[in-house]
Amino acid sequence: MGRFNLSHWAVTHQPLVLFLMILLSFGGVLSYFNLGRAEEPDFTVKIMIVSAQWPGATAEEMQRQVADPIEKVLQEIPHFDKVKTYSRPGSTFMQVQFKDDTPPKDVPALFLRVRDRVSDARASLPAGVIGPFFNDDFADVSSTLYMLTGDEGVSARTLKDEAEDIRQQLLRVPDVAKVLFFGEQDDRIYVEFSHTKLATLGITPDQIFASVARQNAVAPAGRFESNADQIYLRVDGALDGEKAVADVPISAGGRQFRLGDIATVHRGPPDPPTYLVRQQGVPALGIGVVMAKGANILDLGENLHSTIDHIRADLPAGLELIQIADQPKIVEESVGEFVRVFMEALVIVLGVSFLSLGIRTGIVVAFAVPLVLAITIMIMDFMGLSLQRVTLGALIIALGLLVDDAIIAVEMMVVKMEQGFDRIAAASYAWTSTAFPMLTGTLVTAAGFMPVGLSQSSTSEYAGGIFWVVAIALLVSWVVAVVFTPYLGVKLLPNFKAHHGDPNAVYDTRVYRALRRVVAWCVRHRIVVVLATLALFASAIFSMRFVQQQFFPTSARPEVIIEVATPLGSAFGTTDAAVRKIEKLVAADDEVETYTSYIGSGAPRWMLGFNPELPKESYGVVIAYAKDFHARDRVIERLRAEVGDGAVPEATVRVSELVFGPPVGYPVQFRVIGPDPIEVRHIAGAVRKVMEANPNTRDVNLDWNEQAKSIRIELDQDRIRALGLTPADIGSTLQTLLSGTTVTQVRDGIELVDVVARAVPEERLDLRKLRDLTITTRDGIAVPLSQVAKADFGFEEPILWRQNRDMVITVRSDVMAGLQPPDVSAQIEPALKPIIEALPMGYRIEAGGSVEESAKANTALAKIFPIMVAVMLLFIMIQVQSFGRLFLVIATAPLGLIGAVYGLILFDRPFGFVTLLGVLSLAGMIMRNTLILVDQIKHDLDAGVAPFEAVIGSTVRRARPVVLTAAAAILAMIPLSQNIFWGPMAVSIMGGLTVATLLTLFFVPALYALCFRVREGAAPVAATSNVAAEPRLAAE
Repeated sequence: MGRFNLSHWAVTHQPLVLFLMILLSFGGVLSYFNLGRAEEPDFTVKIMIVSAQWPGATAEEMQRQVADPIEKVLQEIPHFDKVKTYSRPGSTFMQVQFKDDTPPKDVPALFLRVRDRVSDARASLPAGVIGPFFNDDFADVSSTLYMLTGDEGVSARTLKDEAEDIRQQLLRVPDVAKVLFFGEQDDRIYVEFSHTKLATLGITPDQIFASVARQNAVAPAGRFESNADQIYLRVDGALDGEKAVADVPISAGGRQFRLGDIATVHRGPPDPPTYLVRQQGVPALGIGVVMAKGANILDLGENLHSTIDHIRADLPAGLELIQIADQPKIVEESVGEFVRVFMEALVIVLGVSFLSLGIRTGIVVAFAVPLVLAITIMIMDFMGLSLQRVTLGALIIALGLLVDDAIIAVEMMVVKMEQGFDRIAAASYAWTSTAFPMLTGTLVTAAGFMPVGLSQSSTSEYAGGIFWVVAIALLVSWVVAVVFTPYLGVKLLPNFKAHHGDPNAVYDTRVYRALRRVVAWCVRHRIVVVLATLALFASAIFSMRFVQQQFFPTSARPEVIIEVATPLGSAFGTTDAAVRKIEKLVAADDEVETYTSYIGSGAPRWMLGFNPELPKESYGVVIAYAKDFHARDRVIERLRAEVGDGAVPEATVRVSELVFGPPVGYPVQFRVIGPDPIEVRHIAGAVRKVMEANPNTRDVNLDWNEQAKSIRIELDQDRIRALGLTPADIGSTLQTLLSGTTVTQVRDGIELVDVVARAVPEERLDLRKLRDLTITTRDGIAVPLSQVAKADFGFEEPILWRQNRDMVITVRSDVMAGLQPPDVSAQIEPALKPIIEALPMGYRIEAGGSVEESAKANTALAKIFPIMVAVMLLFIMIQVQSFGRLFLVIATAPLGLIGAVYGLILFDRPFGFVTLLGVLSLAGMIMRNTLILVDQIKHDLDAGVAPFEAVIGSTVRRARPVVLTAAAAILAMIPLSQNIFWGPMAVSIMGGLTVATLLTLFFVPALYALCFRVREGAAPVAATSNVAAEPRLAAE
């Protein structure tokens, strides 16, 4: 490290060092309260929605004429990954997804590029297409969600008006970016007429439309100008409600009728509805609050609570505002739980220090720990890192590692003081002998977390805070160990009895003598020890097959997600009826506190890892809130049993919990992709049978398959031409009579209310009367539909899914309790081989779900892995300056897998993405210990010690710091091992470090002796001043 000695400087400038300690400690406290809080880390959702409508078009026409031209344009955009499109009659929705390695900062510009390119392509779409529309706020999280409900008789309009007032008040709350509505019902004014009655009166629907539109038209009336003023003239008379619509005069055949006398005019919500929300079975309007970027969610929660209290106090009688998603409260509880775990780990680490080093020596380490944490939190605050699940877990992991440097420095001071050094000299020697090896070991350990911190993927964006927090904490711990720990040692260490004459006298105890004998045996029987270790490593590799695989674990949140899917083509009322059955089951469960239902579309995104379902009449979801996550599991079990017993036979019902990490959907998925929907459907059916045959799958289903009923009207072209009609005239008339046509809009305050004309329910809802519907010619002649057309009943595709312009059907399922999705997918894949081998040209089957997302994450890590290895090799080589010792250090890196694998098997924990990070970090921890031991051997050889004695003596002297640091790291993981998210990683580190400690003490000396042909009784090798003397590597 050169002549400058930082530790010596610290102990000779004690007032300044004390001042810095106090300053940094206060800075850490202030930064702690300034840090943002969150439950989960932020990650960029690289998805936007493009949609379009074309009234009257079939799903096939939507796909070919509307979706396909847009998809072609989307595929040309940089960073494009895939576009998943579903087309249904009259509308299409495209989910545009960018590649996982797209830089988050580029995503907004890419969304804008999508808008520009698709807008440019609008001219190529058929006439009559409405849109395209864009939703690039798909990732907005309603961190706080309220439900506005009313007593029986309260109208949807009343809820909407009150919600608008609430929105205005909430938007004034600091840190509120948006306030969104869910399930609002915009009133319509319906004009319902009997086509038979109109035909009798000689009135055509077009006459009604024209009269209403003329009455409601807004036309300029000019202005009066004088020498001094301009005065605009306004003509009053525009329609202002359903009564005014009913009073519109209709002239026909020389007679005049009042519209209300020949048709029923009434106001009401959409019929049938397209999206409904209910809170505990009562109609509701959802109000979601989106937090401003970079805001503190706890501050937002406090501000919202005070505002909501005032809003509730001012609510009209009969209305109630219920909070169902309180992210600030969940974050507060989550952070509080982690702080409790962290304090438990801190007490354990300090307890290890006190018990192993003694009270006063332990106090030195005890002071170092909070100081490191204070400085780390200051740097986190400066970098904009928040306290959330990943960073708090990383702090706990770092806690077990950051004491290493302090323990090594203090232990070296104690040893030197016992050998007769004074305090200043002992502190200075700690720098000379251990500072550089500690720094190298610290950098190597931090480098083990590099892949997750530097790789470009959503998963790494989610978990990348592990690298930054651990790296910061480890580097800070080294600075504290070489600057502040020597100062604290000088001030606080007791006086030790000096062993003058023999510097190794401190190691002449019963424990050390026993350890020396064991190490000497390992060195003498080096081949046996090395082969035994390699056998253990091979057995661990073999045993990996018995460890369950996982991507991310299930969440500990109390929500139960109950998704209801009726057959495609089902009416909204069918789905609504199925959801009501689920509501009854949930309401009868005593362990459910409340529940909310969403019919016709998915629930809003109330947490970042939840993906809302796109609009579909055949889809509904009930979100049930259990008392806690233990109750949640029991509720899920009961609901699955009731659904399995046929509680909702008309629908596919999926009961699940939330999952940590980026959203995946069904955990087991296989996509069947090809050009022809019939062939794709056939292959998907075969895949489904294979999946159903696996006993570990549950509720195997397809995202689309069934065809829906349709009626094709075959026109007699000669007759309609003779009557002066066109196919468009007939289609428009049928649309009006059956579904309704918007005639005009009535202005009602800030709202525009559609006026919809349609046939009376008796005519539009009775399929048997279709043939009797009359088509009115331009001459006013009423012609029954049966005279100009024939109705053929058949089937058509109610929905078509595509991915990157290829037809795709996804066969998907959940897995049985206690099993992991990657394991089940791995069981299914061999059974699919005969199907895959027999696939026609142009067709393929792809794995999706957890397997696909895990592969993406691992691929992103693999890209950084060579950089990580290169950085580690560079740091180690700088320290050891020898290819032989470099090989020795690297050879021990993978051996932590032995303890990790058997630890996971013993405690029945899965191997997931977070566990993988733990195993990678284990390599750095092991190499750190090996590096310091090898450096100690080098120092002994440089001092003229015989090689055999240098290997054994160095191992004995390094035993106490190795065991202490390992014990601190292992025991610090105990509180974390019970955590659902971090538990498997904690178990792998505990098991790996336990075995690694034994390897450092017994395997490394044996391997060193084997590699460098150390012989007992060999004479010492003199070292030169520049090159460390050591035996040559056996292979050299």
